Amino acid sequence: MLQSMVSLVLSMQEQMGAIEEQMRRLAQELPEVELVKSIPGVGDKLAAAIVSEIGDAQQFEDPKLLVAFAGLDPGVSGQFVATSNRITKRGSKRLRKALYLAVQCGLRRNTNEGIREYYDKKRQEGKPYKVTVIACANKLLHHV
Repeated sequence: MLQSMVSLVLSMQEQMGAIEEQMRRLAQELPEVELVKSIPGVGDKLAAAIVSEIGDAQQFEDPKLLVAFAGLDPGVSGQFVATSNRITKRGSKRLRKALYLAVQCGLRRNTNEGIREYYDKKRQEGKPYKVTVIACANKLLHHV
């Protein structure tokens, strides 16, 4: 039984490698992927994920529409004061996750100075870690 499970896992790993190679080849054909990869902290896989989720960026007339598409916009806008104000999460879950990971990679490796400065500013304002990373993801999406 154990040998069967090991061979199944090895087979799945082989299939996963073939799929990743195919994704890499397809991503190389898109000029948008290279543009997104030029953002510090964004690698091949994250750039491909971001571009594939956004599609044609010209369909969004304003960066705020793209932020709403990603579900990173606040649930309540204006001068609402509350102890907890969450993002809507009504958009693309995969895009949100890719942006969150891109911000974390940029922060962890200190490769994205603009995001790092914005992150430090928000943390000094007393914002929690996740709130700050989501704010940075919002800012990163504006750059995209």
